[in-house]
Amino acid sequence: MGFFDMFTQEIAIDLGTANTLIIHNNKIVIDQPSIVAIDRSTGKIIAVGEQAKYMQGKTHEEIRTVRPLKDGVIADFYASEHMVKEFIKQIPAIKGKFFPPALTIVICIPSGITEVERRAVKDSARKVNAKEIRLIFEPMAAAIGVGIDVQKPEGNMIIDIGGGTTEIAVIALGGIVCDKSMKIAGDVFTNDIAYYLRTHHNLYIGERTAERVKIDIGSAIEELDVDIEDIPVQGRDLITGKPKEIMINYKETARALDKSIIRIEDAVMETLSLTPPELAADIYRSGIYMAGGGALLRGLSDRIHKKTGLPVFVAEDPLRAVVRGTGIALKNMDKFKFLMK
Repeated sequence: MGFFDMFTQEIAIDLGTANTLIIHNNKIVIDQPSIVAIDRSTGKIIAVGEQAKYMQGKTHEEIRTVRPLKDGVIADFYASEHMVKEFIKQIPAIKGKFFPPALTIVICIPSGITEVERRAVKDSARKVNAKEIRLIFEPMAAAIGVGIDVQKPEGNMIIDIGGGTTEIAVIALGGIVCDKSMKIAGDVFTNDIAYYLRTHHNLYIGERTAERVKIDIGSAIEELDVDIEDIPVQGRDLITGKPKEIMINYKETARALDKSIIRIEDAVMETLSLTPPELAADIYRSGIYMAGGGALLRGLSDRIHKKTGLPVFVAEDPLRAVVRGTGIALKNMDKFKFLMK
């Protein structure tokens, strides 16, 4: 260890479309929404994360809320750079330090990312005093986080449904054998619910309300084993223009999400059809693993099980599986170096 290595901090970042999570010293120290509030006239950042989320949909013309990442990649370079900078400043070991330490950062990225998008992620990290930047593909990080030994000569299938992308991959010998990255995930589910309420109930709701409906009663199937109570949803009546409230049940969310889930099922089947036969035999025995916030959608694992005929396992903490895997890769950099870009 060199003298300057003593002043280097190692962090793992899951820079997600919906949430940004950071691991430092094997602990998740940041878990906040990927949202930034900006003053339109000065361009200054007013708030990031949780504070900015409270402002979403409630701002006046002087303030705009921005989600710097779209479909898993950086869409607003300025906002993402400042968001990451602010989150890093909030890490307890770094907070309040006069001289910010040099950083070794491992960031997870979607497997379908382009070279330009990859460079944008690295450039964003360089602005926060990063000495060394490594990138790891999301499905690989999710597989490590779920507890799969990715270096074994055995096939494993992982489905990571995040906010912006769904990553489906077959992994063996520390590499991705075949994969599919699609832009149908949590954000599309939220939009599907908002669209359904607009077209079936003439109720116009905001993104935050649609997300709450998805989390509270969202379902992939119309017949669940447990009873879920109907919930009230408030919005604006598209006919009268007045505020109104309706009651909505989980069966309606299943109808709203059906088309998007069919496309995810088709992508899973397509990936399975491209899998070499020896690895397909392994997957038949080991089943399919699911991670990401989308894996929490009620009945989704049942639908994928029914479609594929394979056992489906949801990660213990699906929301944090990717960042945990990224953290393990950071901690065992020598072991997993070949997985990183």
